[in-house]
Amino acid sequence: MLLKDLPPAARVIGDQGYDRDKIRKMLAQQGITPCILPRRCRKKPVHDHKRLDRKGHKIETLFSRLKDWRRLATRYDGCAHVFRSAILLAATVLFR
Repeated sequence: MLLKDLPPAARVIGDQGYDRDKIRKMLAQQGITPCILPRRCRKKPVHDHKRLDRKGHKIETLFSRLKDWRRLATRYDGCAHVFRSAILLAATVLFR
């Protein structure tokens, strides 16, 4: 639901948790190049940009730091817009 509201972008660098064919297809339909690190157990290999793969650790670090916030890790919020607001607030505090 949140991926449909993305602002205009050329590419999206994502976490391994978003390595799904459905998500990749939806991003491609929006004209966005998905740069998502593939999971190890992926049956169909996906080839991404090597230069962007090196930046994937930054995304993994971002998610691990956001999970320190209990509200985000347990997903208490039932509404997507409230969850998104909590993520933006946490990111603002963590990465100012």
